[in-house]
Amino acid sequence: MNKKKIFVWALYDFANSIVMIAFFLYFSQWLVIDRGISDFWFNLTLTAASLLFLLVGPVLGSIADKTNNKIKGIRITTITVTILYLITGSIATFFPNYDILAAIFFTLSTAVYLLSFTYYNAFLKDLAPPKKRGAVSGWGLFGNYLGQIAAILIALPFVTGAIHLWGAAGRAQAFIPATIIFFLLSLPLLFTFKDAAPDKIIPANFAAEYRNIWSSFKNLCRNSYIGRFFLAYFFFNDAVLTAANNFPIYMERVFGADDTFKSYVMLGILITSAIGSLLSGWVADRIGHKKTLMIILGGWIVIFPLLAFTSSLTILVVITVIMGLWFGSAWTVTRAMVIDFAPDHQVGQSLSYFTLMERFATLVGPLTWGLIVVYAPQTHSFNYRGAAFAMVLFIIIGLLIAQKLPGKSLSESKGL
Repeated sequence: MNKKKIFVWALYDFANSIVMIAFFLYFSQWLVIDRGISDFWFNLTLTAASLLFLLVGPVLGSIADKTNNKIKGIRITTITVTILYLITGSIATFFPNYDILAAIFFTLSTAVYLLSFTYYNAFLKDLAPPKKRGAVSGWGLFGNYLGQIAAILIALPFVTGAIHLWGAAGRAQAFIPATIIFFLLSLPLLFTFKDAAPDKIIPANFAAEYRNIWSSFKNLCRNSYIGRFFLAYFFFNDAVLTAANNFPIYMERVFGADDTFKSYVMLGILITSAIGSLLSGWVADRIGHKKTLMIILGGWIVIFPLLAFTSSLTILVVITVIMGLWFGSAWTVTRAMVIDFAPDHQVGQSLSYFTLMERFATLVGPLTWGLIVVYAPQTHSFNYRGAAFAMVLFIIIGLLIAQKLPGKSLSESKGL
């Protein structure tokens, strides 16, 4: 393995998490709190971005598989998302009254941002053989979590007003600097990476790809283990993301935690997530990706009841440290497993579906959480505790489905 290339690959993950935190964390507050736009409309921008990605992601992933041209794809998406985020940040900073226009460009930016991962994640196959893939995936996630920590520290003086560069003060100040930092840190990958094999010069027939996309997806699920993996991932990732999205509210409603305490807890989770991403990758390469996933899911089956039944703030802090390790572990192993189970000629397409699953996994879990919080008894925060405990059911369903996955990658199973 080329350690320099792995570092550059992880650096890109570090870079994209900086711009992600700036826009996904602070743009939402700028739009809803500062500009008074409804939460519904902000969430609609995320849904619209996911739908745009659904329209083009699998098709471009399929074309990338056929042409084996990942570097061109990541260059185009990185430059495009930089331009779109700069436009979004410029509107928010210099023309804040045009908030709807900023929301439109944020939607387009988010869609292209998601698309970049189709190409970025596909490099994992070239960077490491199956038995080293978990560790390399872990280094990428390690960079991502470090980037999130750095993003919060970088953005803080801008959003608090300690640093004012131009235009409107406040949260909008963080957008342009974060975008510039993202682009500069992306340059090593854009200039040094090359595709593993020479490009195959074939015409890109978008119409034909759209016609074949559904049959291609069915064949992908029929001829590999990826369909079962996606189904398992849908359920257990639904629970994990639902818990993550509602955890700050949970801490406040159940334990009365203030914003300062929540900020320290979230930073603690990011730190332990970074550690977990490295540890899980190392373990997965030694005992197997599937076995590691089973341990991770078993851990969540223990964590959610502990979270639901504890009444001690001290124990809550201990649980959050463990949660961070499990957060980092989950995405490290699952990203490696997608490439394990994807046929060689459909890696890019499989990774685009993986991104889609991550976006659309938050369907049943949030609905279940919301219904329990609204209709369950509220005495002693029973409704929130019940919602946390209910996430165990989704983990168990995902675990039962994942149990039938093979312990080897597709190429190993075929003796390649």
